[in-house]
Amino acid sequence: MQTTEGQSPNLLKKMLYLIIAVLVVVALGLGVLIASNTSIFAGSRPDNLGIQAGRLASCPSSPNCVSSYSEDAEHGIAPLTYDSSAEEAIANLKTIINSEDSAKVVEESENYLYAEFTSSLMGFVDDVEFYLDPEANVIQVRSASRLGQSDLGVNRERIETIRGKLYEYSS
Repeated sequence: MQTTEGQSPNLLKKMLYLIIAVLVVVALGLGVLIASNTSIFAGSRPDNLGIQAGRLASCPSSPNCVSSYSEDAEHGIAPLTYDSSAEEAIANLKTIINSEDSAKVVEESENYLYAEFTSSLMGFVDDVEFYLDPEANVIQVRSASRLGQSDLGVNRERIETIRGKLYEYSS
């Protein structure tokens, strides 16, 4: 007859093997995600993108969005300006976006550009929209994270970087 003392090392050994097996499965799963270039942090594409009633969608209440239509300090950002023709401004904007490794243009028209920016480390996706507003002679912008609460200022910084590059094109 075996005592409980004799069973304890066997039980601990089995638990250790189980933990190792789970860690191996998790590591393999992460490896497959990385290899397939997909991310559990990508989120789903929002259904409120595009021009609706002559403007881009409003920002949600979370602080991970900036929009040139927002009037509050947390979400508000100035629209982009340009000194060229509208066609040239959109073409320059597309060139700037396509020069970014983390970006891909998803939809475009003569007055609208939608791009997805993906973070390199975790694969978070931000939806970035540009609407050439002929009435105001500016490019309205909206940059929003799909997931999370805070973006640590990434969306605002992105738009300001694009603003600087667009300014360089018109200089």
